[in-house]
Amino acid sequence: MQLIQVKELFEAAIDQIGKVVVGQHELVEGVLIALFTEGSVLIEGPPGLGKTLLVNVLSKTVSCGFRRVQFTPDLMPSDLTGHSIYDMKQQTFHFNKGPVFTNLLLTDEINRSPPKTQAALLEVMQERQVSVDGTTWQLERPFLVIATQNPIEHEGTYPLPDAQVDRFMFKLLADYPSPAEETEILQHYAIGKDPRQLSDFDLQPVMQAGDILVIQQLVRSVIVEPGIIKYIVDIMGAARTWSSVSIGPGPRAGVNLLIAARTLAACRGRDFVTPDDIKELSLWVLRHRLRLRPEAEIEGLTPDEAIRSILESVEAPRA
Repeated sequence: MQLIQVKELFEAAIDQIGKVVVGQHELVEGVLIALFTEGSVLIEGPPGLGKTLLVNVLSKTVSCGFRRVQFTPDLMPSDLTGHSIYDMKQQTFHFNKGPVFTNLLLTDEINRSPPKTQAALLEVMQERQVSVDGTTWQLERPFLVIATQNPIEHEGTYPLPDAQVDRFMFKLLADYPSPAEETEILQHYAIGKDPRQLSDFDLQPVMQAGDILVIQQLVRSVIVEPGIIKYIVDIMGAARTWSSVSIGPGPRAGVNLLIAARTLAACRGRDFVTPDDIKELSLWVLRHRLRLRPEAEIEGLTPDEAIRSILESVEAPRA
């Protein structure tokens, strides 16, 4: 595979997903870029906007393992990672692998489970491994966690700790469709197509799990000039000292911004990163890593607005 083929596969995957998922272009592109970079994604949006549907369709577009876990208040860590079972006949313990042993893991409504269950994903997301009873089990690659949460309803939820939120490469927002997009959604049902039956849409896998691993290696060859690195460092520094920000992003944010920018450049058909790549990804990478001052929140300022102001204040390198 050549670097130019990354763009072809990226566009082919978007076309296949677009057969079912109407609109949500930013969301679709963000999930694919995260997959090509092997970075986890947190998707936030009201119910009924196709968050779960998108991941289901993605699993059909990329021929690889897929598991979905519905987070509930009684979900235990072992329900995710697996547990040891004692075999009376052989008088030994056998490890029964949990749903994290897959390629695409959808954790639906991740904030519905208590912190101890959420924390079971920390090692999974960062080290791509599971440690149980003194034994470490490596996860199959590629591996991607896509988590969803509803920002409206807070009763019976457990906010994600900062340490876990920081492990998501992107935080993407699902938005309501435009009138034209909603019309197209209804037309699917009008002609007898039901997104719950994906066989109605003639989805074809455009890549295998092995192709994803090759892409992840290829994007590492994308050139990142010293000026781009300085630009990222300047953005991080400005975000940490911005007047409306109480806690800024850590080094992981800059790393994620750089490696995601390489993938975005490859998906755009380039072998080099531009300042526009950094600007395009900054909202996705930073919006969940900034904590605004209370007075700024009272005034109605959002993290996205703060990030846009930060980007305007930092001089971009010339091409």
